[in-house]
Amino acid sequence: MNENNTLYIPMGVKTENEFFSGFGKKELLQAAAGTAFALAISLVIFFISGNVTYTMVGILSGAAGSVMMTAKDVYNMSVVTQAANLIRFARGQKIYPYVYGPEWEVY
Repeated sequence: MNENNTLYIPMGVKTENEFFSGFGKKELLQAAAGTAFALAISLVIFFISGNVTYTMVGILSGAAGSVMMTAKDVYNMSVVTQAANLIRFARGQKIYPYVYGPEWEVY
């Protein structure tokens, strides 16, 4: 019964296929939603100003920004994920109830 049961856990293994490092199917859908939002805003700007240059800059900036904000870094966190974590933390309970007890009594 002198077996060596060693468990090896591989590091850096991704749970899903990625198009490039840190950008998979989930991030593609998030980036597509961000691009659609930028497209809608750019179309409103186009109908107000009539300038194609502002519209194209808005669409391309929205698409590039969406990809950059949804791509994950080496710590498996994207800007969108980090912002969601900050909002969730800010909404969480910050009051830590303390009950005053006898100071020198041993429990």
